[in-house]
Amino acid sequence: MPGALRRLGGLLRSLWIYRLANPARRRRMDALHRQFVAPGDVAFDIGAHVGDRTASLLRLGCRVVALEPQPLLMRALRLTLGPGSRLHLVAAVAGEHSGEADLHLNSANPTVATLSSEFIAAARGAQGWEGQRWDDRLRVRSTTLDELIRHHGRPAFVKIDVEGHEAQVLRGLSQTVPALSFEFTTIQRDVARACLARLRELGPCVYNAALGETQTLVFGSWVSEQAIADWLDSLPHAANSGDIYARFVA
Repeated sequence: MPGALRRLGGLLRSLWIYRLANPARRRRMDALHRQFVAPGDVAFDIGAHVGDRTASLLRLGCRVVALEPQPLLMRALRLTLGPGSRLHLVAAVAGEHSGEADLHLNSANPTVATLSSEFIAAARGAQGWEGQRWDDRLRVRSTTLDELIRHHGRPAFVKIDVEGHEAQVLRGLSQTVPALSFEFTTIQRDVARACLARLRELGPCVYNAALGETQTLVFGSWVSEQAIADWLDSLPHAANSGDIYARFVA
């Protein structure tokens, strides 16, 4: 029972922080996403968590494919977003290959569930990550971005937030999409660099970024891979995390 109560408490905390507590953040998120999508577009939310990004994309009229492997969070998504013809929920993770994978769970903080043991090692003892504990494990289904595209169509935008597994998700993509974002952390800048390298293999991109949960782009105009890499390297450790946005260019 204590474990079940921890999981429920973690879920309620996440719902409050990401879905309920900050209407201004929701408005900024919608304004940010509006730069990448239009009504009727397909969008992928890889690592949906409690669905704040999914909800934003639905508000903008997108057809959303949302991946979330944690059963409790999936139930919350069904309850709070409801059934609808524009939402397709997938109980899976994304990676380089289809199959199965072991997901490390953090009962008290479900937002940082991860497939990456390297992420857990990097967080251990790091400033800003004190007290985080991955105390359970779950075998989950794994798919790829290519497979999702075959089933649901080419997305206008892909959001990837999978706690240190972002580069593996991008290795499951063999074609360009108009735009995407991936989370970075200052405890694993090497993962972000691997994502930039993978995108370079797929095609030329321009970049921007948002720090933390500001939902506001840092640069007034889109910048090169080298510029975004230099910016990432210059961040203090306390910056903690954010999202890098990429647009493929012809």
